[in-house]
Amino acid sequence: MQGRVLLVEDDINLSETIKEYLEDEGFEVDSVYTIEEALDKVYEKSYDILLLDVMVPGGSGFELLKKIREKSDTPAIFITALDSVDDLEEGYNSGCDDYIRKPFALKELKLRIETLLKRELQTKENQIPIDEKSYFDLRTNELVVEGKPINLNQKELRLLKLFLKHPNEPLSHERIYQSLWDYEETPSDMALRTYIKNLRKHLGKEKIESIKRYGYKFIK
Repeated sequence: MQGRVLLVEDDINLSETIKEYLEDEGFEVDSVYTIEEALDKVYEKSYDILLLDVMVPGGSGFELLKKIREKSDTPAIFITALDSVDDLEEGYNSGCDDYIRKPFALKELKLRIETLLKRELQTKENQIPIDEKSYFDLRTNELVVEGKPINLNQKELRLLKLFLKHPNEPLSHERIYQSLWDYEETPSDMALRTYIKNLRKHLGKEKIESIKRYGYKFIK
């Protein structure tokens, strides 16, 4: 999976076209049509990228992103037919990371998404080094240890990417639960301990520090 995308676009035909294209390219896409639906999704799930139309039923995409920024710093791209400099300025002031004007090529949108995802992982390279024997490959979305790709399940992969985004930062159990489990799923401390154990097996016990009664910290 390339990443988890929230698409907020009230043009149903355009929304379905974008969703189908991105899913064919390996992304997981949730599409909604209103401000209220978008806020519900953001509070329910963790996303890697936000695609937001500006003219959305229930309010403005600019105001939507301002509300989201109170909770999340997930990279956001505005999709809009507005083309004035003032609109562009308002978009960036509301917290967006990029801006694409309609009409646009789907491949261009994909390239912009991939650029932001790489930037989010704080690297301009295709590989994120972990230590002298292991790295994360952005092109294949895989952990590689001693030259061999490691088979991680989806939640182990989400956990590793969360750690890579926040090296040396204490992460609470609650924050990890929100990133790994969707709203309709029940978080499991036992499952989390299993995922931690599996990552430690590949990376070394010293790479993931347990913080008593709080959570974990990835040592980089």
